[in-house]
Amino acid sequence: MKVALVHDWLVTLRGGERVLEALCGLFPGADIYTLIHQPGTMPPLIEDRRIYTSFLQDIPGIHTRYRHFLPLFPRAIESFRLEGYELVLSSSHCVAKGIRKPPGARHLGYVHAPMRYMWDLFDDYFGPGRASLPVRTAARSVRPWLQRWDRRTADRVDRFVANSQHIAGKIQRFWGREASVVHPPVDLERFCAGPLEATGQGGYFLWLGAFAPYKRLDIALEAFRSLDAELWVVGTGQEASKLTTGALPPHIRFLGNVPDADLPALYRNARALLFTGEEDFGITPLEAQATGRPLIAYAKGGVLETVTPRTGLFFSEQTPAALAHAVRQFDAWERAFVPSEARAQAQRFSRQAFLRGMEAEVEALLRSPVVR
Repeated sequence: MKVALVHDWLVTLRGGERVLEALCGLFPGADIYTLIHQPGTMPPLIEDRRIYTSFLQDIPGIHTRYRHFLPLFPRAIESFRLEGYELVLSSSHCVAKGIRKPPGARHLGYVHAPMRYMWDLFDDYFGPGRASLPVRTAARSVRPWLQRWDRRTADRVDRFVANSQHIAGKIQRFWGREASVVHPPVDLERFCAGPLEATGQGGYFLWLGAFAPYKRLDIALEAFRSLDAELWVVGTGQEASKLTTGALPPHIRFLGNVPDADLPALYRNARALLFTGEEDFGITPLEAQATGRPLIAYAKGGVLETVTPRTGLFFSEQTPAALAHAVRQFDAWERAFVPSEARAQAQRFSRQAFLRGMEAEVEALLRSPVVR
């Protein structure tokens, strides 16, 4: 079959791009369609494909300012013409699922999340203190229109696959559609390679991720002001200047972006990974468990599908006080923690399991009658 893979944008390598990479392995001859692409940022399985970009690619500085052009994203994704393709497979957390398929083609939509900043996490991105007044005003003005477009274009997808039960629930709530669930692939081999003995010896707690509003790094920073424990923070992002400005105690360290090769050791030596956001799925909890380390996690979202009460300590309120209380409880909880149980939990979410699941979803789509 002639297959088109559709992804929102190719600028940074994160969980969604790892899904696209796996899909490239499943469909070796597929072309890629995306709003913008910064060459050299993706792994070879993606970079070596024919990659078609939208008119947004020609805007100077677009690769660092693309979020400012959100109102143009629907028009940009609809500008693609996919004549000749028999299967369209979108990987979407923004507008990719809104692409127009050619007559006779089938569209399988893999959803990382509905457009979170226009739905349930709007205040996390555009609430007071999160964005300037002009940005908040603009976001409020375009929100109803983007929600209508997002809901309407769900009908362009023949079959939905969600990355978690959590997201399947959002697809039902926002779009009125059912979705199967295939969890994303996790590159477990390099995280499972190390021994389980003598893990957690670094003495620090680890927070790792993009500095995006909904990930709530601010909760960890505020909690550790009052704690006598080390916090190491890995990553950067749109809130970097806000979160790293001002006096912080010396036991909080910012490491910036860390090479991929160094991540397994960072996980392995940490006492626990802190997971403070409500994530759609979350790759880092599985990477941490694969190295044999537990989590202290906010008890909402996809983490409830990947972490068990034996491999992580949950806190129920998304506040610094609740996190600080969980950290203080951790010494007692850790006595019953078994690293091998954490690794076994992570191994349930392998790349092979993802590929088997997606093959089954494609087959089910192709066998089903055309109803849309």
